[in-house]
Amino acid sequence: MAHIHLSWELGGGLGHAARLKTLAIELRSRGHRVSLSLRDLAHTRSLLADLDCPKFQAPVWLHRAVGLPAAQGNLAEILLAFGYLEAGALSGLVDGWRALFGELKPDLVVADYAPTAVLAARSLGLRTASIGIGFYLPPRTPDLPPLRDWEPIPPERLRGAQRRMLEVANAVLAQHGAAPLALPADLLLGDRPLLCTWPELDHYGRSEPTGGQWYGPSFLADGGGAGEAPRWPEGSGPKVFAYLKADHPDHAALLKALAEAGCRTLCYLPEVAAGGPPPLKHPTLRYAGGPVSLGEVFADGCALCVCHGGEATLAQALLAGVPLLLLPMHAEQFLISRRVEQAGCGINAAQRRRPQDWAALVREALDAPAWREGAQHFARAHAGFTQQGLAARLADAFEETLS
Repeated sequence: MAHIHLSWELGGGLGHAARLKTLAIELRSRGHRVSLSLRDLAHTRSLLADLDCPKFQAPVWLHRAVGLPAAQGNLAEILLAFGYLEAGALSGLVDGWRALFGELKPDLVVADYAPTAVLAARSLGLRTASIGIGFYLPPRTPDLPPLRDWEPIPPERLRGAQRRMLEVANAVLAQHGAAPLALPADLLLGDRPLLCTWPELDHYGRSEPTGGQWYGPSFLADGGGAGEAPRWPEGSGPKVFAYLKADHPDHAALLKALAEAGCRTLCYLPEVAAGGPPPLKHPTLRYAGGPVSLGEVFADGCALCVCHGGEATLAQALLAGVPLLLLPMHAEQFLISRRVEQAGCGINAAQRRRPQDWAALVREALDAPAWREGAQHFARAHAGFTQQGLAARLADAFEETLS
């Protein structure tokens, strides 16, 4: 059996760790040895406590690069801010990954938004596979796709960023006598890209998947058993689940619109769950004390899901045929929210005229039959999809890469 190392370097939230946990369980059931390197060991400790395999701190960038655009226009501009601006700085991160791999001696390195792990593995001649959502597994084209195509960003700025990123990465590879990367996307894709999404949810709207196959979205079903059961407010209005964050400037206005529409809203607001004051108190609004079991929420007559556009949440809603009202907070969320609306499964509020009329948007999301029909069509199209099946297919792909 093989030693497969699962790595996560960039991005926040528990989605990366949840995806790696599901894969680790499947791989161990097949007799493989598994180890993990994680961007965040503290925040993931509870989630991974029952996973009996070695867990290491991933070498991550701890500094702030100055002089870069505040709103990154492509993935290269994101990576420039995480060590890819200078070869000397990047060499330190690569040395950390090389030391880790030198001790562990994996047969395959699996990268979940871990480009420097891919780079280090390439420098050592190790095979790699990449997994994750469409956002950070871009098309393998000469230019990385723009992330903010609604803004007039000069194309030369974007080309300059990807040129700089590729030059720096290849300079580090040259230090170790390794073959250079041909295209900017190769840094993120590795030897075997495994795209964990579907065309309806692909951030870039690809007609053909990078790597040749759509594997479907990866998430920890029901929060790995840690999500609390839904407790809906009393009444007869439609049930609405809202997963919101206080950083969104209109989160309170949206909750007020739901209350005025007579909705029975169950809201998971992490800031309130952590003990902060609720932005609104109303008899038809209940705040969850922690993450909620989404499988139970969406199977319990939920009429609408309101969230910021995280793929794990919206995918579970759509698999249950529940339409969406989306409030994206950054480019990654905006791109997938735009795809959801294009698929006819929900409303991307960020594309509506500001200031938003939240009362009107709530009425449309609940009353316009097209959104529910679109979500139900999505559910029928992907009926039978399970996380266990996804993990098995990904593990099959890893074993094919090893063979």
